[in-house]
Amino acid sequence: MAAQIVPPSPSAAPHQCLARRAIALSAGLALLLLSGIDERSGGAAQTPPPPPAVTVLTLRSAAVPVTSTLPGRTAPFRVAEIRPQVGGLLEERLFTEGERVAAGQPLFQIANAPFEAAVQRAEAAVARAEATLRVTTSTVNRFRTLARAQAVTTQNLENAEAAMAQAQADIMSSRAALDTARIDLGYTRVTSPVAGRTGRANVTVGALVTASQAAPLVTVAQLDPIYVDLTQPSARLLQARRDIANGALRRPSADRAVVRLLLEDGSEYSLTGEVQFSEVIVDQGTGSVTLRAVFPNPDQLLLPGMFVRAIVEEGVTDRALLVPHRSVLRTPRGEPMAFVVNGEGVVEERILRASRAVGNDWLVTEGLSPGDRVVIEGFQRIRAGARVNATERPIAAAGG
Repeated sequence: MAAQIVPPSPSAAPHQCLARRAIALSAGLALLLLSGIDERSGGAAQTPPPPPAVTVLTLRSAAVPVTSTLPGRTAPFRVAEIRPQVGGLLEERLFTEGERVAAGQPLFQIANAPFEAAVQRAEAAVARAEATLRVTTSTVNRFRTLARAQAVTTQNLENAEAAMAQAQADIMSSRAALDTARIDLGYTRVTSPVAGRTGRANVTVGALVTASQAAPLVTVAQLDPIYVDLTQPSARLLQARRDIANGALRRPSADRAVVRLLLEDGSEYSLTGEVQFSEVIVDQGTGSVTLRAVFPNPDQLLLPGMFVRAIVEEGVTDRALLVPHRSVLRTPRGEPMAFVVNGEGVVEERILRASRAVGNDWLVTEGLSPGDRVVIEGFQRIRAGARVNATERPIAAAGG
C-alpha cells in the first residue's frame, strides 16, 4: 500500500510563521547587544588613565635656629655647711628653718662667757707688757747718758737694751693673743657666709658643739642664681664645634649659648639662662660631657635636684633646608629618602642626609637643593620614574 503525504493544515501555517519571525528577532537583538559590549570594552582599553595627583612643597633656604634638647638637674649656686669655729654650749638658734638669710646674718649663739674672760686676760697681758716696756725704755735712756760719762759699763747698757727689746716683743705677742681671743669671742656668734635659704638645723639649743666638727650645724644654699647641669653626647658636641668652625653654624657668641628650660610638669620656665662652660673630660660610662648653665631664680621656683629638660640654642644655620617629617621615607636599607618631582612632572627618588629635627621638620644637609619640589602628600600612589600631576602647597600649610 503506498504512503500518503499529508499536507499541513491551513490553520497551522500562521503559527509556524510567527515562531520563525520571533527566533529571527531574538538573534538580531543578541547580535546588537554583543556589538555594543565589544564597542565599550574596546574604547576603555584605548584611553590611558590620568596621572596620580600629588602635593609638593618647593624648598627654599632660610636662616633657622638650631637647638638641642638635653636632660639636666638643678644645683645650688653656692652651698655653705655651717660649722662652729670654737667649742662650747649652744645657747640660742637665731633663725627659722627654711627661711632666707642674708650674708653675715647670725644663725647660732654659743656661750661666750669663757671667751670674754680670755679676752680680758689677753688685755691684762698687753697692759703688763706695755708697763714693762716703759720701765726698760727709761732704764736704757738713763744708761745711755751714764755711758757717755763712763759712769756705767758697756755691758750694763747692752743688758738694758736687750730687756727693752724683749719687752717690745712681749707686747707684740700679747697683742696677737688679744686679737686671737677677740676672734674666738666673735666665733661664738655663728653667722652665714652667703645669702641663701637655710635647711633644717642638725643641732638643738643646749647641745655641746666643738670646733670644726664633722656634722654641720645647718646648710645654707644660694638659689639665685642657680646652676643647671646638662649632659650632652660627646659626638654631638664635636659635630657642633665642626659646624661652627666651617661656617655651617653661626653663633652670636662663641663662648655663650642661650638656654631655655622645660620643667618636670611640661611647662616652660619664664627666664632664660646661658651656658657657662663644658667639662673637659668625657664620662667613660655614658660617653657624654657635662654642660653647666646658670639661670636667674628670683622667685626660687627652681630647687636643687629638680629634673629639667634644657633647650640649648647651638646657633643659626643660614642656608637651612627643612623637609616635613612625613615626607622623609626609608629605603629597604634604612636610608632616608624623599620623592622629588622634576620639571617634566616625573618622580625622582633622592637619598638624603638629615642631621637633626627642627620642630616638625628635618634639617636636610645633603640630597636636596633650593627649588626642588618635594612630595608631601600622595606619595603612597607613586614610584620613581612615574609621571604625576603636582599641586603646589604653600610653605605655611606644609609643616607638621
